[in-house]
Amino acid sequence: MAKILDRINSTEDLKKLTLKEKKELAEDIRELIINTVSKTGGHLASNLGVVELTIAIHSIFNSPTDKIIWDVRTSKLCS
Repeated sequence: MAKILDRINSTEDLKKLTLKEKKELAEDIRELIINTVSKTGGHLASNLGVVELTIAIHSIFNSPTDKIIWDVRTSKLCS
């Protein structure tokens, strides 16, 4: 079965997805993160914890026109 992640090339593609497809996309992204970190090492929990948040932000805001900045020192999102 084709993954939804394979169909996403821009935020416009993401915005066209249904809620169900966005949930499937989150699963695809988590699987990719787990597979990548298991091969390369790194921090897993923080990456897995922001998947839905990132999908939601990119669904609502107009990136790259709207600048999205992740500040890990203060754990705040600035837009």
